[in-house]
Amino acid sequence: MAESNFVDYVKIYCRSGKGGRGSTHMRREKYIPNGGPDGGDGGRGGHIILRGNRNYWTLLHLRYDRHALAGHGESGSKNRSFGKDGEDKVIEVPCGTVVYNAETGEYICDVTEHGQEVILLKGGRGGQGNSHFKTATRQAPRFAQPGEPMQEMTVIMELKLLADVGLVGFPNAGKSTLLASVSAAKPKIANYPFTTLEPNLGIVSYRDGKSFVMADIPGIIEGASAGKGLGLRFLRHIERNSLLLFMVPADSDNIRKEYEILLNELSTFNPEMLDKQRVLAITKSDMLDQELMDEIEPTLPENVPHVFISSITSMGLSVLKDILWEELNKDSNKIEAIVHRPKDVSKLQEELKEMGEDEDLSYEYVEDEEDVEDLEDFEYEEEDWEDDKQ
Repeated sequence: MAESNFVDYVKIYCRSGKGGRGSTHMRREKYIPNGGPDGGDGGRGGHIILRGNRNYWTLLHLRYDRHALAGHGESGSKNRSFGKDGEDKVIEVPCGTVVYNAETGEYICDVTEHGQEVILLKGGRGGQGNSHFKTATRQAPRFAQPGEPMQEMTVIMELKLLADVGLVGFPNAGKSTLLASVSAAKPKIANYPFTTLEPNLGIVSYRDGKSFVMADIPGIIEGASAGKGLGLRFLRHIERNSLLLFMVPADSDNIRKEYEILLNELSTFNPEMLDKQRVLAITKSDMLDQELMDEIEPTLPENVPHVFISSITSMGLSVLKDILWEELNKDSNKIEAIVHRPKDVSKLQEELKEMGEDEDLSYEYVEDEEDVEDLEDFEYEEEDWEDDKQ
């Protein structure tokens, strides 16, 4: 079976750069016998930076580049010359990426917008040269500050797709067929359960050049919130959707009951799902006549907009778009700030193990001889640092 290109979990080792050490140089020029200290400051270590990029929709590119190492700051030199700053390491991630500490499961940051930058790990500040330590009673200091040490962390990146409308339904409810009918997306469509094994996104064109994004999520089965089927892995993608379109086929034995089972699975996974606006679409309605529709309508859930549709004949699709657009633009349907809870690390590691992403990513750094010299016992004093050396 071919390996999927849709990767929504990845574990990465990150290490910022250490600050360059300050110089202990003494000024020596002809006719200036006591030039004094002129050692410059070390350069700042490189940061580890996350940047949102709308051209990515999966974390696949990071699966094969799982060590993010920033450059180290260079040492200061004579004539109070500053060392060069270490090169920042920028990690491009798709919008909707959430980052957690791989050891503790603690939430770190969230990248949701194109071009948004988040400093994941700061590089060490460069050490001050000996010119900073000259005083009236200490004219020739022969010491300088070492640079601040680097920071390192192994993180887990989790992608939650950003879409306006999320399609929710059991396998074979017609979700992929609808997405293919109203957008240019080409999801796999077949007459067997779990045809869709990974999320698909499509842009739905509306009137006057307007559009919205629709996400086809793999089919949910009863017990998905407890890990059955494929639901557990992909349920998190629904958390970001502004509106949920529940899809139940017209030939279902009990449309209302299927809707309630789906709703229960979502609320069990995350109770905040109940706060999202919902629309119900009865699919494959081309097999119904008007009399049957009139009989079914009173049995449908109350206070939930509904529409009978058929993706094959395009029945009701225009009405569905109107309802979705109206609901999306209601003030009550605006997504407020998302609260991220710490992750269960053991579950994360289990999922990563299944995906082959659980190997040891530790990275051994070998110090240069000049780095350790006689400065390793130097004690940092906060007042020695200048605020502008960020």
